[in-house]
Amino acid sequence: MMIATTRTWPVVMMPQLRLDPWLTGLLLVLVGCGLMVLYSATEQSTALLLRQSVRLGLGLVLMLIAAQLPPQLLRLWAPWFLVAGVVLLIAVDLFGVGRGARRWLDLGVIRFQPSELIKLALPLTLAALLHRRTLPAGWRELLLAALMIAVPVGLILRQPDLGTAVLVAASGLCVLFLAGVRWRLIFGLLGALAAALPLVWFNLHDYQKNRILTFLNPESDPLGQGWNIIQSKIAIGSGGISGKGWLTGTQSRLEFLPEPHTDFIFAVLAEEFGFFGVLAILILYAAIVLRGLYLATQARDTFGRLLAGSLVFMFFLYVVVNIGMVSGLLPVVGVPLPLISYGGTSAATLLAGFGLVMGVYSRRRFMG
Repeated sequence: MMIATTRTWPVVMMPQLRLDPWLTGLLLVLVGCGLMVLYSATEQSTALLLRQSVRLGLGLVLMLIAAQLPPQLLRLWAPWFLVAGVVLLIAVDLFGVGRGARRWLDLGVIRFQPSELIKLALPLTLAALLHRRTLPAGWRELLLAALMIAVPVGLILRQPDLGTAVLVAASGLCVLFLAGVRWRLIFGLLGALAAALPLVWFNLHDYQKNRILTFLNPESDPLGQGWNIIQSKIAIGSGGISGKGWLTGTQSRLEFLPEPHTDFIFAVLAEEFGFFGVLAILILYAAIVLRGLYLATQARDTFGRLLAGSLVFMFFLYVVVNIGMVSGLLPVVGVPLPLISYGGTSAATLLAGFGLVMGVYSRRRFMG
């Protein structure tokens, strides 16, 4: 009797917890890989590793809690989540702390980045807005959605934090795209954005302009603005096929590589584990994205599909932007590598988002 109970426990318990065992397992593997790479990137700092482990543990708890929230309650609370997020962004503008940019709120006991919360609140609210509308959305819904996206994005740009602003805007636009926006409207918006680029350029901060110019030609200032990306590409290339080995990377240990435990941790991974290590982590990311998209397609209603699809897309965009900027394919905008880079708020937000995805799937229409 004891043996039978033990064998059936995972099958019985996972549905009760509303967690998808495949997606949960993939995320745990990614978290484990992230801690291993972080240990090397921080020069074997047990203090930072322990701190990150606690943050990831909190994120997993939030994932479990988020998976239990019923979609009806999420739709009801969604606008208040967004209002609370905007209020916190205003508080950052008034009382925020940070080095060079005010992006965090320091409450003494905890220090967090409110812009990360918007990455959940905005897709939630837009999905709730479009839930009972005839799709594709009409002009009234699109204008309201544009306003809901513009307000938090504008506040985040004031911090300034261009990378997070781009990700927040993309998470909102993804909801609209999944809702079936007509292609002629998409091309019209892209044309309008292209026409507005000169205005955007003149309103960028000097360091943001320098990042874009450095992206186009990093060798023009190899000891200044171009240093980060040049050293990052050296680290990636020096890993070769099989890498230099765990804990034996030289670019980060000799302090050539900037921010090796945060934005540029992918370069540490590539240097120590080489092409095979990079391929393995990309396959892991792809498996998470594909499983997440499958769960999104099984959602019971429009709200669940829009919410789950946009959250999975946001995770995918994190991966693309970070790897792109570290390898010199995109400008450096300060986006962490999901669940591998050091940082608490971003990891907690992503894991909570996957909890919402699994919660939506657990309440799918056809239960097998």
